[in-house]
Amino acid sequence: MPPVTIYTKSTCGYCLRAKALLTRKNVRFEEISVDGNAAAQQAMAQRANGGWTVPQIFVGETHVGGCDDLFALDRAGKLDALLNA
Repeated sequence: MPPVTIYTKSTCGYCLRAKALLTRKNVRFEEISVDGNAAAQQAMAQRANGGWTVPQIFVGETHVGGCDDLFALDRAGKLDALLNA
C-alpha cells in the first residue's frame, strides 16, 4: 500500500470525516497539521498544485484532493484500487 498523507487543521469537520473514512478502511496515514504552521501550509499548497483548503489528501504521489473527492472515489469503487496499487 502506498503511503497516505493528509494535511489537516484541528477545527476542520471535513478533515475529521476524511480521517474517519480512512480509519474505517484500516488505512494508516500520516497526518500533517497546518494549524498555525505557515511553512507546512505552503508546502501543502505547493504539493497540491495550489490547493490551499484542507484536507489535502495524497495516496503515494497521487493527489486525491479533499474530503468530497475521497468520498467520491470510494463511492465509485476506485479508492480501494488506489490504496492497493
